[in-house]
Amino acid sequence: MGDPDRTERQLADIAHDPDAFEEFYRRHVVQVSRFIARRVDDPYLAADLTADVFLAIIDSAHTYRPDRGSVVGWIFGVAHNVLAAEHRRARRETAATLRIAGRRPLDPADIARIEERIDAESSARRVYLALANMPDGTRRLLELVAVDGMAVSAAAAALHLSPITARVRLHRARKQLRDLLTDQIPLPSTRGNAHEYI
Repeated sequence: MGDPDRTERQLADIAHDPDAFEEFYRRHVVQVSRFIARRVDDPYLAADLTADVFLAIIDSAHTYRPDRGSVVGWIFGVAHNVLAAEHRRARRETAATLRIAGRRPLDPADIARIEERIDAESSARRVYLALANMPDGTRRLLELVAVDGMAVSAAAAALHLSPITARVRLHRARKQLRDLLTDQIPLPSTRGNAHEYI
């Protein structure tokens, strides 16, 4: 990402400088939207959560420290927290309320683009669903490496683990994940398509 001090200054600027925020947004929106599309398959919810991640980034930009890992790892940590908050909220509300509340209108081009991204990430979403029964720390490590494509050392830094601990956990988790994936986990569809299988 270049000079860590420059990155830290840019993050500090996004809360009060619209140009700095726009540059930051353009640089990272694809990574954030892919992160979300790997985990949800509703285009409206994906659009809302992507926006929520950037709002959370503005609010917490002052917490980024380059010595703790890459800016992308930090962004994925923020995105994970946004998703966790959404899951907690969803558990408190009925499915009907979820489908109606808080949806902003999207034009057909927006929906088509989000659906394409969701479809492109369907394999990664199946892996993500298979991770659901793993311990939280192990699951987050495997998500960052196997689903989001981070290097083991970067994922370890993002989760405050030593690289050795991360590699041991990954070795065990990959075996467990292979066993889960061979059980033909169905991927539910919200758009009326037939269930997909691994």
